[in-house]
Order: sequence, then C-alpha cells, then structure tokens
Amino acid sequence: MAVGMKWIGKAFGALLGAVAAGPVGAAIGVLLGHQYDVHAEADQEALPPGELAGVAESFFRATFRVMGYLAKADGRISQQEIAAARGVMAELRLTSAQVQEAIARFTEGKQPYFEVGRELTALHQACRGRPDLMRVFLEIQVRAALAGNNLDGPVRPLMNRVAGALGISPPELAHIEAVLRIQHGSFQAGGRPERAATRGADLSEAYKVLETAPGASDEEVVKSYRRQLSRHHPDKLKANGLPESMLSHAKQRTQLIIEAYELIRARRGMS
Repeated sequence: MAVGMKWIGKAFGALLGAVAAGPVGAAIGVLLGHQYDVHAEADQEALPPGELAGVAESFFRATFRVMGYLAKADGRISQQEIAAARGVMAELRLTSAQVQEAIARFTEGKQPYFEVGRELTALHQACRGRPDLMRVFLEIQVRAALAGNNLDGPVRPLMNRVAGALGISPPELAHIEAVLRIQHGSFQAGGRPERAATRGADLSEAYKVLETAPGASDEEVVKSYRRQLSRHHPDKLKANGLPESMLSHAKQRTQLIIEAYELIRARRGMS
C-alpha cells in the first residue's frame, strides 16, 4: 500500500490526543488558547483525498531519498550521518513499518544512479505552489544535515541547490538554518542559566525565530508571530498534503514559535 494511503488516514484530533500529555500537546494548547484561526489565512483550497495521499507519498519518498543523497555528498556516509538520519526518524515518531520504508528510500538516495533533480522536480509538481510544504521539506533536510555533518564540506552547496530547486531563496535557507540551530536550546525559564547576558541572547534568538526585529512595533511582532504559525501549523500542513508521519516536526516548530512569542510578549509587557 502506498505510504500516503497507509499512514495519512488517522484523524488529526486523535493524533493531538496521543501527544497531549507532552510538550507538543502543551504547545498546541497554547496555540488554541490564542484562538488563532489558521484556516482564515490559508490561501490554497483543500486537496481531495486521493490527491492528498499522492502528495503525502511523494513527500515521504523524496524526504528520505534526498536525505540519503545529501549524506553521501562527500562520497561516503559516516556513522554520525547514519545516526542523524535515524534520529530524525525517531523524532518523527515513525512506526516500525515507516522506518523500514524510510531506510529503503534513504538507501535509494545514496546510489550513484539517483537523480536528485528529477526527484525534486516531481516533488515540486506534486506540491504545486504550496511553499509551506517545500519549506518543511527543506527544514527536515537541514535538520538531518546539521546533526550529521554540520553542513560542512560539499553538503552546503548541495543544500543550496536543493533549496533553489524548491523555490526557496538563500535568505530563507539561512533563516531555516539559524532557527534549527536555536531549536537545540530553549526559551523556557529553566532552559539556561539565569544570567543577564544569556537572557539577552535568548531574546535575540526569539526575534530571529519570528523573523522580526527588536525595533518592530508590538503590532508587527504579532503579525510576524501569526505568519510563522500559519507556515508551520500542523492542521494546515496536513490539509495541504504533509504526511501524518511528518507532523511532529511541524508541532515542534510550532512550539518553538510559541515559546519565542511568549518570551518577547513578557519582556515587552504585551497583553
């Protein structure tokens, strides 16, 4: 059975219920508390079920094929790169069957005959102008590369080519990398030592996550916050064809956005 048909059928509400006890569930709870209506800002029509499954299948297949291709960029795959790919699979909470599927696609991507250009073209066509899906795809690739090789050597120029093929600009790619590096930390009070310099660094990083500036008005900060939520809202991404197996990535990014906004809001005394 196709990847999309096999794993995308569960209701989103049930998925939220399964994680409600953890930090992701808390982040979604905060999101709902803000009464953010993502559907009001969605600019694409919902896909029919059959087409949705096709997009999900293309996304899943391309994700791990391209990951294998990038890991083999220097001619070999290190144990650290293998561990990084495994780590992404674990963080996405793939089932045993999904892990086996992901490994098979990863293996295909590292073969000499793999044509990354054709794969990216097929993915771009499947997603048809849904830039938020393309952004999530690239985030997952950068996430794996940072853990596997820190984007060193030939991987960085190849990542630039992947981004270009998906219509993602160099500044957007740079922002994705910066945010994913920040994501290893935390904006929570207990996340770092309570020193003034560290708190200042946290605040600077929070503005980066929202893609806004410390000099922005409160209204501009709120707009940036809503824009980032719209880009990464799991419900919207799932409606646009993101495989259910990839939703945990979107929820983690949503949690980071909420934490960044809450830190900025508290420091500014915003209501």
